[in-house]
Amino acid sequence: MTPPRSETSVSFINPALVVQRDDPFTTGIIYMPISLAYAAAAARHAGFDTRVVDAFGEAPTRGRHDGKFLVLGLSPREVVTRVGEARVAVVYANAVVDHEAIVAQLRALSAARPGAPLVVLENTQAVTAYALAPVGRELFDAGATHLFTGGDERGLIALIDALAAKDDAAALAVPGTITAEGASPSIPASWDLDTLPDPAWDLFPLERYWGLRLAHGPQSARRYLPLQTSRGCPYPCRFCVIPATNGQRWRGKAPGAVVDEIEHLVQRFGVREFHIEDVDPTVNEDRFVEICREIVRRGLVINWKIVAGTKVETIKHLETIDLMAAAGCRYISISPETGSPRLLKLMNKPFDLEHAVRLIRRMSDARVHSQACFVLGFPGETTEDRALTRALVKRLTKEGVDEIALFIVTPVPGSAIFPELTGYTSLSELNFSPSWRADYGTLVGFRIRLYAAFLLWKLRYHPGKILRQPLNFIRRRFETKMEMAPYRAAVMRFLDTKVALAARFHP
Repeated sequence: MTPPRSETSVSFINPALVVQRDDPFTTGIIYMPISLAYAAAAARHAGFDTRVVDAFGEAPTRGRHDGKFLVLGLSPREVVTRVGEARVAVVYANAVVDHEAIVAQLRALSAARPGAPLVVLENTQAVTAYALAPVGRELFDAGATHLFTGGDERGLIALIDALAAKDDAAALAVPGTITAEGASPSIPASWDLDTLPDPAWDLFPLERYWGLRLAHGPQSARRYLPLQTSRGCPYPCRFCVIPATNGQRWRGKAPGAVVDEIEHLVQRFGVREFHIEDVDPTVNEDRFVEICREIVRRGLVINWKIVAGTKVETIKHLETIDLMAAAGCRYISISPETGSPRLLKLMNKPFDLEHAVRLIRRMSDARVHSQACFVLGFPGETTEDRALTRALVKRLTKEGVDEIALFIVTPVPGSAIFPELTGYTSLSELNFSPSWRADYGTLVGFRIRLYAAFLLWKLRYHPGKILRQPLNFIRRRFETKMEMAPYRAAVMRFLDTKVALAARFHP
């Protein structure tokens, strides 16, 4: 018999943050757990007694060393205490780099709560996350009883109902559920995003996040919140996990629903800066145009940034950039990935270079800051391919791109290249600086030289842009991620030293 939902307590757990100690520049990026906030909101809306234990958010400046990693947040034991007697515990797999913290948390919870349901929730809406099915055995060995994949909140509610009723067959029948004994299909038939309750940000320690001034996107105001206006992506890039976690499908919220949420967040939390974390928000250009028009129509004075990227070809009309700017857009990230057409084919990555150049030029004219992301070290990449990437970076810099990001390819579980690269000893090593790769020295050397060349080209072609950066850094009002990266690295170095001293003098 299923107990009343009001008598079923559910604790949602955001794990501690894992930082690679020798690389604070490209690790230690803080992603506010928006998919977890949606899951908690859905559970509360369904009537469950819902709590959130945000291990990182509640103690972001406390931590411990775990070999080569700095782990920031509450200890696993502290999380167990906060979870208490909750009937169901749900651990959020926020990012692949947090894997060691997730495993440690599972072990602590399963030891303290033998026989209690312990679910791992897949993050389906981030390229920094990972598919759970390929690593399920390790999660089950750590104590997980169920993995929930696919990102359908309605399915998660059905799973919690089944677990509360101790109905194993019903639990396994929920689409997206995996146990050690079997699995249901992982992708739900459809997503109706418009009827979802707004993310339950009131359950999270927002003030602690805001006080860090360390967002994923460039944070220019003290208060900000992420938005998720769509889910999924229709493209099949081989280095990306999103095709596995979303089945190459895309769904968008209705424009009115998106702006309703923005208006609610402005009124409820006093936020006027928003970071759009969709992996591909402009797939339907008409929808996005209507979002912008509705923001303008309602007279909302906000700024917002597309910080996780969007597919450049989906913004078909240059006039769309002008409308986005009028609605408050201040930053757009795009992903050329490489300057090599040959390598783009190997990646299964369609990219219209000439259209991208036109958009970068228009963004510069509209005072919308732009980022171009590239991946280095894709299987089969040659010295000639990297030379083409360098040439493309120079061209985009001349056209006005504000920053670049150079990521070294890592085999994320669920991506098509996951079986192709080996040598790591922990999934937490699958970050943007995979030092375990045999060619890491070559790749990181090229990355450093290209960053240096970019800054010199930017100083040559657009000196006014680069001369603003020191002031932005001092004021902590960042316009680009590159401005924020040294600040984040300094904070992480300080916290690493603080943890080391604490361990030395208070063992």
